[in-house]
Amino acid sequence: MAVGGFAVDGPVSNFNSRITASVVITCIVAASSGLIFGYDIGISGGVTTMVPFLKKFFPSILRKAAEAKTNVYCVYDSEVLTAFTSSLYIAGLAASLVASRLTAVLGRRNTMVLGGCTFFTGAAINGGAENIAMLIIGRILLGFGVGFTNQAAPVYLSEVAPPKWRGAFNTGFQFFIGVGVVASNCINYATAKHSWGWRVSLGLAVVPAAIMTIGALLISDTPSSLVERGKLDQARKSLLNVRGKDANVEAEITELVKASVVAKAANQEPFVTIFERQYRPHLVMSIAIPFFQQVTGINIIAFYAPVLFQSVGFGSDSALIASIILGLVNLGSILVSTGVVDRFGRRFLFLIGGIQMFLCQVAVAIVLATTTGVSGTKPISKGYAILVLVLMCIYAAGFGWSWGPLSWLIPSEIFPMKIRPTGQSISVAVNFAVTFVLSQTFLTMLCHFKFGTFLFYAGWIAVMTIFVALFLPETKGIPLDSMYTVWEKHWYWRRFVKVQF
Repeated sequence: MAVGGFAVDGPVSNFNSRITASVVITCIVAASSGLIFGYDIGISGGVTTMVPFLKKFFPSILRKAAEAKTNVYCVYDSEVLTAFTSSLYIAGLAASLVASRLTAVLGRRNTMVLGGCTFFTGAAINGGAENIAMLIIGRILLGFGVGFTNQAAPVYLSEVAPPKWRGAFNTGFQFFIGVGVVASNCINYATAKHSWGWRVSLGLAVVPAAIMTIGALLISDTPSSLVERGKLDQARKSLLNVRGKDANVEAEITELVKASVVAKAANQEPFVTIFERQYRPHLVMSIAIPFFQQVTGINIIAFYAPVLFQSVGFGSDSALIASIILGLVNLGSILVSTGVVDRFGRRFLFLIGGIQMFLCQVAVAIVLATTTGVSGTKPISKGYAILVLVLMCIYAAGFGWSWGPLSWLIPSEIFPMKIRPTGQSISVAVNFAVTFVLSQTFLTMLCHFKFGTFLFYAGWIAVMTIFVALFLPETKGIPLDSMYTVWEKHWYWRRFVKVQF
């Protein structure tokens, strides 16, 4: 039977879906690719509040901050400053589209290695930067590195993890992003008072790059990728490694070979195939999920958390501490997601997290509106600043157990083999494109919309929660090669998915 262009003979089993020490270690190493993305997200916001950094590259911001009557929302409104932050994401967008070709030709593991090396180079340039041009060049290289790894790592995890626990293993990528954010915030706090602190913060990005690159060199590629490239003996060895030396992997290898044969027989450009009617639900999700993840506002808040907390009344040190607290809350909530995602399912966490984030964004907007005034010129008391931090922590927790890890998981698990790298590339490209736009406009938006910025994100959270309720089917526990069944049973998407006997 050919289903949605994908061959399946008889019922599909979970094969040897037990957890082994090898699969745990392999997935931890692959998930550590998230370190470089998280480190960069956290480091940028802290560095842009350091006086020596601003004095060297953005002196106009210091002059604006020193003015007697300054709108609290507008201190950091600088096009050059936002270009420094957002240049990484436009580079990541370009890299993610190229990465689909690389993962097909070189494999998932080698693409992660390439991303780590590129990121390492960019970090070294940023640490030694003497002018804005060097900063931007370094950020672009960081963007290429993150683009490669963000495309390859989630797919790697979904292909290697046992289907029954695929959600838990895939959340590891978001967990390491969270680790990177917390580590970078701690480093920013330790270096903020030193004239060379910003160089240390930016330059130390070579450490997570080295960790994930060396780790990637020590693991094998995924069985799916090896079969796709005709390396059957290596694929069998890789599968035995993750399923256990005593496992019978021949049935699973046979299914992978069948899937590969069907993919190659189509002999069609994947970027053309993915636009076929039968893959309409896959395409929509690969665009909608990363888009909605970004318009929650989480990455913008993570980029500019120190800036944001300074804007609402915290001192420089207090703002960095608040950012660390925010990161730790997010990290803890990701662990919650790891424990329950394969028990309660993806939809449940998406819906609960969406409601929680919506309420918190509205509450933050109300607090800021009543304390700073419509114009944003009134100083905010420490008590209300702490209330904003508490609300932001509850918001970060909601994101951490829902839209954070699940936005990487869903696009990596819904595609058939022949368009899986392409689908993941589109997903990552959309993620970077929206992040670029938001990071380029957030500080200006904060300046002009003031507290309304948080209502803007609350509106998007409401929309995306309704979208999930109506259009996202449950995918927990379903093997990758029988994922077509979720679309066949869905009230709306079944009209697009053709079943041919």
